Amino acid sequence: MSIKVSVVIPVFNSEKFLVPCIESLLNQTLKDCEFLFVNDGSQDNSQSIIETYMQADNRIKLINQANQGVSTARNTGLAASLGEYVGFVDADDTVEPDMYAVLYRAAKQDNCDVVISNFESEMEGHKVTVAYTFPTDTKLNRSFIEQEIMIHFIKEENLNSVCNKLFRNSVIQENSLQFPDAVALGEDERFNIRFFSLANTMKYINYTGYHYREVAGSATRDILTKDYFGRALEAYKRENPELAALQIDPYRISSLRSIKLMNSVMSFIYMYFKPTAEVGFFKRYGYVRRMINDPHVRNALPIYYKEVYESLGMYHRFMFSMIKRRFTPGLYFAAAYSRLRSSK
Repeated sequence: MSIKVSVVIPVFNSEKFLVPCIESLLNQTLKDCEFLFVNDGSQDNSQSIIETYMQADNRIKLINQANQGVSTARNTGLAASLGEYVGFVDADDTVEPDMYAVLYRAAKQDNCDVVISNFESEMEGHKVTVAYTFPTDTKLNRSFIEQEIMIHFIKEENLNSVCNKLFRNSVIQENSLQFPDAVALGEDERFNIRFFSLANTMKYINYTGYHYREVAGSATRDILTKDYFGRALEAYKRENPELAALQIDPYRISSLRSIKLMNSVMSFIYMYFKPTAEVGFFKRYGYVRRMINDPHVRNALPIYYKEVYESLGMYHRFMFSMIKRRFTPGLYFAAAYSRLRSSK
């Protein structure tokens, strides 16, 4: 069988949600797939669950390794992949039955290096679909990638995931592309930037086949251990050689990074002020206070005001005002009010 799509699934202590994930993959209408489960040192029943399904379906491949993190697990899967194209799924998520049939067909129609689709996630119990404003069902060339996609990575977070895309495997293998090791957050973005810097053709389809599962409390539980703001600062300060090669005006890059940082700060404030038993209020309050006093945030404020403020709604204008005034109590009450409105 010629393998059209390899799907790489890193697994670490995922027994609670693994069965729906596996079954959504086995139900794919595109049969010429392989599903590479990389068990990254799980201590629960994840391995035995995968082995049970593997006995019934030879499309499932299991690779066991000591715990080394999601990036290394994905790299292990990439090294073993035989498909013409590669996709990625997280072990607690699910995909629609036609997910890879739709993406593969879109890629083959115009011989594209990569296909982007929408994805669905949950926020506060509400389903949210992330879609894009790129031209739909159209073969887009290198110029579009440089002028639109790479700029989008600088300015926005919502294109970072690798799970709503299908990548040509030969581009990955011939250029030895890997996810960065020892990176707690942001590994998807760095892989994407590297891949798109090499891609010549792409397509965006207005199709939603990937479903992120909201793991209750996961974001608020990890806010201090994973340091989301620290990751945002790292991205803000990081120099990407792939972006430098595009010869974009440095001031424009700086402005886009400032916009991205401020958008992240506003979303983090909402997240940090969400009540959670795992992290005490005063720790979260102190983190927000340190965040809005960070010198990089202070430097980004005037650029954000110049470029974005007029387009903001009342809530985000108020948030901006409170950040500018360094008034943490105002941010707390704004986040609480927003949660109250979204719960109705």
